[in-house]
Amino acid sequence: MKYISTGHPLPKMHYSPLRNLLFIALLMTSLASCGWQEEVIPIEEDFSNTNLTLGNPTDALPTYLDSDNFLIDLPQYTVSYSNSRGIPNWVSWHLDLSWMGDAERSSYFSRNKELPTEWAPVTTNNYKNTGFDRGHNCPSADRTSSEDDNRSTFLMTNIVPQAPRHNQRVWKKLEAYSRDLVEEGNELYIIMGNYGEGGIGRNGYAETISEGRVTVPKYIWKTIVVLPEGDDDISRIQADTRIITVLIENVNDDLLDWGEYRVSIDEIEDAIGFDLLSRLPLSLQDAVEGIVDEGPTK
Repeated sequence: MKYISTGHPLPKMHYSPLRNLLFIALLMTSLASCGWQEEVIPIEEDFSNTNLTLGNPTDALPTYLDSDNFLIDLPQYTVSYSNSRGIPNWVSWHLDLSWMGDAERSSYFSRNKELPTEWAPVTTNNYKNTGFDRGHNCPSADRTSSEDDNRSTFLMTNIVPQAPRHNQRVWKKLEAYSRDLVEEGNELYIIMGNYGEGGIGRNGYAETISEGRVTVPKYIWKTIVVLPEGDDDISRIQADTRIITVLIENVNDDLLDWGEYRVSIDEIEDAIGFDLLSRLPLSLQDAVEGIVDEGPTK
């Protein structure tokens, strides 16, 4: 049995793309009869993407019956969303040069049409005057190959309340370093998430915003698997593959360089019960998940 940071149990299941497709077909049929309450950004789904190459960390499924581990599988990234918290549990995506172009930044935040209409959607207004940034999980600059790809990163299911200095300084530098690695001839598999409750924004400490609708996470983390460009990616991950994992408290301080906050995958998994590299052989998981990266940071 897996547990997320809210304390809700997550049923242990093996990830199956076919089963997910069946759930999606049933869900879309049900939602089509309800109708949507407002205009939303149309994002076409494509289940041939590579977002879950490393696995599904919480065995999320696209069924509204599990409202705190709801799978949203888009071409650009995949999300496990928590309706009670109003933020994602994790977001997973693949980054190579094909995703990086010259599309302009959208900056148009919108609710996600994939959520059941019975759930109260989080909108950009929930963040107004809260002292927290609308922090991207999958960054806008990681999806600049087209306008649609960039717009997808502004769906509110990809957003968490993030302390401004955290978001605009240390986290921004980590995101930029990731793209530098791609420019150097690598491809990346990235998983970002959060856990706990209570962060410090511009207005001080808060456990939630918008009268409790949106949880402010205490910690924000990210795991980056770095591979030279190539094929059969899962088989190319070895014990010496560079894996960067960072855990930083969600505070509005002048933080250190992101390299000072590197931890092991084991530390993240022990804290929240996720299985971040579940598609790797268990022996390989044991070999890589206890390592703290010591590679360059610039």
